[in-house]
Amino acid sequence: MDKWAFLIWNLTDPNGPLIYKNVYHHFYQYNPDGVAWSPNIVWAHSTSNDLVNWTPHDDALNPSQPFDINGCWSGSATILPGEKPAIFYTGINSENEQVQNLAFPKNLSDPFLREWVKIPQNPLMIPTQANQINADSFRDPTTAWLGIDNKWRLVIGSKKNQTGLAILYVSEDFLHWTMANHPFHSAKENGMWECPDFFPVSKSSPIGLDTSINGPDVKHVLKVSLFDTAKEYYTIGTYNLDKDIYNPDKGSVESDSGLRYDYGKFYASKSFFDSAKNRRILWGWSNESSSANDDIKKGWSGLQAIPRTLLLDKSGKQLVQWPVEELEKLRTKLVRLPSAVIKGGSLHEVLGVTAAQADVEVTFEMSDFEKTEVLDSSWTDPQILCSKKDALVYGGLGPFGLLVLASESLQEYTAVFYRIFKSHNNNNKYVVLMCSDQSRSSLNEANDKTTYGAFVNVDPLHEKLSLRSLIDHSIVESFGGEGKACITTRVYPILAVDDNTHLYVFNYGRESVKITGSAWSMKTANINRSRKEDNE
Repeated sequence: MDKWAFLIWNLTDPNGPLIYKNVYHHFYQYNPDGVAWSPNIVWAHSTSNDLVNWTPHDDALNPSQPFDINGCWSGSATILPGEKPAIFYTGINSENEQVQNLAFPKNLSDPFLREWVKIPQNPLMIPTQANQINADSFRDPTTAWLGIDNKWRLVIGSKKNQTGLAILYVSEDFLHWTMANHPFHSAKENGMWECPDFFPVSKSSPIGLDTSINGPDVKHVLKVSLFDTAKEYYTIGTYNLDKDIYNPDKGSVESDSGLRYDYGKFYASKSFFDSAKNRRILWGWSNESSSANDDIKKGWSGLQAIPRTLLLDKSGKQLVQWPVEELEKLRTKLVRLPSAVIKGGSLHEVLGVTAAQADVEVTFEMSDFEKTEVLDSSWTDPQILCSKKDALVYGGLGPFGLLVLASESLQEYTAVFYRIFKSHNNNNKYVVLMCSDQSRSSLNEANDKTTYGAFVNVDPLHEKLSLRSLIDHSIVESFGGEGKACITTRVYPILAVDDNTHLYVFNYGRESVKITGSAWSMKTANINRSRKEDNE
């Protein structure tokens, strides 16, 4: 059983995260009737003082009115002037149309915001013949932002044929909304854009920004979740205030050649501005790798990944992510990995940590690049490349990294590793490939054991190569290149469980690699539990 993450019967999209009166609030899509997704979904609600330990509350939003009687789907929170929270969410109405609704807290003096009231004017935004919005592809309103004209704006995900759309709405009073006569942004051949997220990032300071901030020192990010592929992409660009449109930077696209928060099981993400610590925090849903039957047996499915901070990289071309600092409160039993050169073909066990529940930070240094393989010009898809060159395919420089959730005889393990390639068109440039190989993660053949991969924008000639992996029983979240690439995986070993779990550092390349690092056992957080557990 995972010890850090949210887990309940069926949990999917994170919704409306916010901070209010120094209390963190997290809402999430939840099926109260079973472990499988159901359209008749509710907004579950939990609060925390530290983003690590969480207390569940009664559901915040349940289907109850004609405008949401068939489900309270995803949405976002906005903090209005006077520190008044508001929730915009998609309701599935009595005609099974997707419409947008607004709710406010019943009692602003309650820091836990335990009761929410849907306004009688709902729905506020609807699909009609006049606006030509697809009634079953109109969902997931973003956090609203206040423009310099003192008007509110928000974006809703949609599609027209196979073109993904971010539809812009504008309001002077937060109650009466008008659709703009042009899309905020769009992309062909994307299909439905759901769970959009739009926010500013600072070009010069390592801080987060309130969603309404703009100016010359600001770039903007638009993230969309592609329903057809279950992948998320984000672009970095410019918000054109005069035309009220978003323009991605050149080369920033919503496709496999673009950027993703996470190259593994991470979807429907939502960020918020933490005004208490001036940071932007990202939440994401990690779905299961176990079969539907196994989900029923264990009594839950789906969890929330560790919350992460988001910053613009110093290059200005991508974001970097890192687990929130509060997570380090769970660290205990530090084991320092001795600084050592690991020869090719070697495997070293990390002893003294609870390997099923650990935080591992490792740094690799390379000095000899002579035997580095040349990256074939056709190797453009990192996931396919990681699948072809898995952890047991010996190379020149790599694979090297970690074997996590490993059984004693290595019948089961998940390999998180790097390979270094020489660029096919530049002998002085090297390409770093990060992989998370689940192909041997479990003897249970019913599990999804997909291997994931990402190229990491690090120069191994002049920079150390870092890897941090958070290991928590059935989830492994790995951060490569100090958060430039992230891969989340879900694994269900049969042998490598609890005290029978092992952790290794390995190098199966021909060149030696120098390694330094630390590993911590992790204490158990006070987190939400499944109803099955609560009843036991």
